[in-house]
Amino acid sequence: MDTIALSQDQQRLARMLKALGNPVRFRIIQFLAEHQTCITNDIVQSTPLAQSTISQHLKVLRDAGLIQGEYEGPATCYCLDTEGVRWLKNQIGNWLSECCQ
Repeated sequence: MDTIALSQDQQRLARMLKALGNPVRFRIIQFLAEHQTCITNDIVQSTPLAQSTISQHLKVLRDAGLIQGEYEGPATCYCLDTEGVRWLKNQIGNWLSECCQ
């Protein structure tokens, strides 16, 4: 099977969409959008999952450019990466612009 060549922007969009395709990560993004910023423990408390599992999901979201984390003492405070989210919204708006008009 041939590898499909994607531009850098297409690869970035695919990573973001893949990250959001997981229901837990989708919910974490919703939580951060509603709370603007939070400590990892706040996110853990909003789910039935272990802290280590949430940390893995946060890493995927951070690597995809959807969230940012900042250390505050022994904890990490997370928020949406506004540049990344704006870029995602713009790309989705342009991605299938010829469709469904």
